[in-house]
Amino acid sequence: MGNRFPWYLWCAVAAVTSAMIGAHWDISWHRSIGRDTFWTPAHIAIYLCGVLGGISSAYQILWTTFGKGPDAEASRDASVGIWGFRGPIGAFIMAWGGIAMLTSAPFDDWWHNAYGLDVRIISPPHTVLAMGLFSILLGSLLAVTGYMNRATGSTRRMAEWLYIYLGGMTLVNIGTFIMERIFTSAMHSGFYYRAIALAVPFYLIGLAVAPGVKWASTRIALVYMLFWAGINWILPLFPAEPKLGPVYHKVTHFVPSFFPLLLVVPGVAIDLILRAGRSWPRWKTALAAGLAFAALMLAVLWPLGSFMLTPWADNWFFYGKVADYRTGPNTYTMRRMFVPPEDGYYWNLLSSFAIAPFMAWIGLHFGHWLARVKR
Repeated sequence: MGNRFPWYLWCAVAAVTSAMIGAHWDISWHRSIGRDTFWTPAHIAIYLCGVLGGISSAYQILWTTFGKGPDAEASRDASVGIWGFRGPIGAFIMAWGGIAMLTSAPFDDWWHNAYGLDVRIISPPHTVLAMGLFSILLGSLLAVTGYMNRATGSTRRMAEWLYIYLGGMTLVNIGTFIMERIFTSAMHSGFYYRAIALAVPFYLIGLAVAPGVKWASTRIALVYMLFWAGINWILPLFPAEPKLGPVYHKVTHFVPSFFPLLLVVPGVAIDLILRAGRSWPRWKTALAAGLAFAALMLAVLWPLGSFMLTPWADNWFFYGKVADYRTGPNTYTMRRMFVPPEDGYYWNLLSSFAIAPFMAWIGLHFGHWLARVKR
């Protein structure tokens, strides 16, 4: 294996970054301006992910299949075969993801022309888009992991950093997909913690199992938090005004989303548990890590929610009281109130302590499989 880090892995990372920036920019665009045209810069950034992912995966597959020389031979030895082509398994997954993302573009445009402005993030075309994006994320992660598990020296260290970064982007993607369930006014609701328990422990714990990557869970959580917060610090710097109506709240700049989940707190606990429980049965590790995750999320997010609804959070750092142009004066956001407890409130809250260990157990199986990927 050569000393130069493969450019196509950088291309895959750039694809994921473009999509995550574009997704948050697009959500803010909808909340600040409205969907005025398909060809917004945010949409272009999202679909650039499909293009870059397609270029990266196509290069890996074609070079591995038809390339000459010792490097190509080594790549073929560390590849899988599909339909007569050879390549890393991550490249084939990325190729499917790129096709799905680009297919969703005309579907999304037709959807808006037929039904108007989205009222939910998870519309059918957005679901196809999210599946394609997740495939590019997974494919990129597998490609980097396979390379990392084969590499040594400086290339191994570089691959570890890309692994951590892609792990953080995976959490950003998951957080975006469940955004409608974890808004600020819901931080004292049971469904808020159940949604987090369903979505996050699988990745935060599973990706921390990578061999030789120290403090992986903590570092992945930090990447997620810094990226999410950074996007929300940058967006309000640019002017924006609604082009659709009705307008219930005056907007002059791009509207950010909520403050990131404080995942670094359970991230540290997960790393300590994984280190202490190396000889434990997998179920015991999952139980300890899952319960720690659920308990610490409740411990840090419940008081954070109380703080976020106060005027003390109305600043550039916390961006506590943010509202889009469709937010009316009698909404919970504008009145600085939590939504009332839902039916099954206590069940939802307590079930998070059962769901988190179960998802951690599945995540540990995924993580141990990922640690063995070399193709």
